[in-house]
Amino acid sequence: MAHEINPWSNNQTIDVEKLFSEFGIEPITPALADLPHIPYFMRRGIVVGHRDYRQIASAIKNQTPFHILTGFMPSGHPHLGHLMVMKEVVWHVQQGGNGYVTIADREAHAVRGTSWEKCREFGKEYLACLYALGFEGTTYYQSRNERLKDLAFEAATKVNFSELSAIYGFSPETDLAHAESVITQVADILYPQVDRAPAPTLVPVGIDQDPHIRLTRGVAHKMRMFTVEEREGYVSVRSKNAPEAALAAVHKAFAGSKKYEGHVDIRGMACADVSRKVREIELAHGGFGFFTPSSTYHIFMPGLTGGKMSSSIPESIIGFFEPEATVKKKVMSGITGGRMTLEEQKRLGGEPDKCSLYLLNLFHMVTDDSELSRIRQKCMQGEITCGQCKKETAERVVVFLKDFREKMDTAADRIGA
Repeated sequence: MAHEINPWSNNQTIDVEKLFSEFGIEPITPALADLPHIPYFMRRGIVVGHRDYRQIASAIKNQTPFHILTGFMPSGHPHLGHLMVMKEVVWHVQQGGNGYVTIADREAHAVRGTSWEKCREFGKEYLACLYALGFEGTTYYQSRNERLKDLAFEAATKVNFSELSAIYGFSPETDLAHAESVITQVADILYPQVDRAPAPTLVPVGIDQDPHIRLTRGVAHKMRMFTVEEREGYVSVRSKNAPEAALAAVHKAFAGSKKYEGHVDIRGMACADVSRKVREIELAHGGFGFFTPSSTYHIFMPGLTGGKMSSSIPESIIGFFEPEATVKKKVMSGITGGRMTLEEQKRLGGEPDKCSLYLLNLFHMVTDDSELSRIRQKCMQGEITCGQCKKETAERVVVFLKDFREKMDTAADRIGA
């Protein structure tokens, strides 16, 4: 059932293969063929799935416009668990994408009860992290973006409560503000296409956020004036309550087309070319012309105590402002994939895929693939003890955080009030 995935839960275990088969998420690897360079988070199996990523890869290859957007709910301090999606956004901006980041303060206030003042405080920390990583683009708070609110209202005309119940498991007791925060997120995902121009839009998320993607893709389709469909031997442009003048403009734009009640059939044209022209006509007649948004899905970096890294479990996370001694203590206490005894460790080797410290290195601390491979091999062959690996990882984390905090401090002047 769709409502088995709860975007607001801190303690859920998600069966990735089941999610892929049930909701139509595709494995990412076949969609990467057009990328001139595959980033480490895709090479290493951190990003595992997608919806319509091929149109983003094609835009990168052909240097055509695309948008990249994600959001952060400012209900607590950012930590290492938030860093991956930030890196995905920054990398796609560097490939030519128009960057957008929303601070989802309406969601934090409605779902977590976070005060507006705290939303501002935490939001600034998230923005500092993004700028420290090299983000360039548009950032905003949901509550301060009037154009976003208007778009959310328009999107809400295409969604009913039964749909929200089916996707999120909402009940009659669900606060209206919670439902409104969902519609605001739909508007967030569509916002770049209103702020700039319609273009393929990528939303990188954790797998638990797929309900938002599914809802938005449906809304984007409903908000189009036309559906363009490739049929056998022709392309059919079908009206979805489009103004009669818009349908007439479609007929006029394609010589030899045939106009019927509610649709125009076009022969001798490629579907992509028809879609492009129909989008122009839709925009000229007051429509949105949305591209259906794309998404990528990354696995969670596990917490140091096992399970998802979550601020509700302080021992599981590494915050960006924690003292060095605290960081080292947390790393040294982390769950590993080691054996019960030293003798077994040397004889059988460790299990890095079960080790929170190895995965910490895989996600963020070791950028060189060959070095990561050496760490993995030494573990599996029993050539290194968990204690020694923890010490080395702790040092990497301390160095990383020191450098990252300096970059955050430098970026402070880019953050408004």
